[in-house]
Amino acid sequence: MSAISKTPQPPYYAVIFTSVRTEGDNGYDKTANEMVELGFSQAGFLGAESVRDAAGVGITVSYWESLEAIENWKDNARHKIAQKLGQELWYESFATRICKVERLGLFKVDEGEKMISK
Repeated sequence: MSAISKTPQPPYYAVIFTSVRTEGDNGYDKTANEMVELGFSQAGFLGAESVRDAAGVGITVSYWESLEAIENWKDNARHKIAQKLGQELWYESFATRICKVERLGLFKVDEGEKMISK
């Protein structure tokens, strides 16, 4: 996977999920990969980018066509299970922010790129 999501021209929406992980994997990596695959099957999903530092602080930005698409993702049954596990097992803390993307600037972004690796 590449480092930068290829998104359409704005407007669209970004969900910024900032988190601090707990110690140990506890099934996190498997579920995170599953959520990425599930995201791609969701109507309105445009891509995602995710990074995590050695201290466990991570930022994932997912891109969506509409607020309705974001709400549908939030309410997805499998995603709800992952959210619950996140609160109980994987995260010390997290914040979710939703914003409207109004401008896009690109430098050497391949037209075929879809998503970054973790």
